[in-house]
Amino acid sequence: ASRLKRAKLKHAATPEDVDYRHPRGLDRALFARLISGSWVKEHQNILICGPTGVGKTFLACALANQACRQGASVLYVRLPRFLPALAISRGDGSYVKTLTQIARTDVLVIDDWALAPLTDESRRDLLEIFDDRHGTRSTIITSQLQVKHWHASIGDPTLADAILDRLVHQAHTLDLDGESLRKCKKPQ
Repeated sequence: ASRLKRAKLKHAATPEDVDYRHPRGLDRALFARLISGSWVKEHQNILICGPTGVGKTFLACALANQACRQGASVLYVRLPRFLPALAISRGDGSYVKTLTQIARTDVLVIDDWALAPLTDESRRDLLEIFDDRHGTRSTIITSQLQVKHWHASIGDPTLADAILDRLVHQAHTLDLDGESLRKCKKPQ
């Protein structure tokens, strides 16, 4: 319970809550393997891509919740809010402490990757984070863009190469598609 509280997950999702009936291309066998938690022990990443409303954040939170149940520390952040907070931490002197805390977290969930262009400072921050975590911790990223478009969205080719090299080579990718689940739940 304390790990879940510290994780600050957006949804109180669990693997048992995942709806496999909605046609969105969720690989049920891969998701079942991910629920086992071996990806955390092996310091692998999960990249969840797909259009708005197909449940990317929900699935990420379900996997993060399962990691908490299995004893891992977890932190959920939305990239559009996280990057400005990092910039503020640089100004107030807590930047190194923040990076150290992130580096020690077993599973970092980054929601809404590539919604907006990155600044030079943001690209360097992300490289620092992923360099600290590479081979020692796991990361879950959700994005509306497919992974093949991430390089261009990062902006700087050299930093994009460095960031993606640390993220995608040890990653499981869930490419989702389909109608928004929110449309299915609209009021009558």
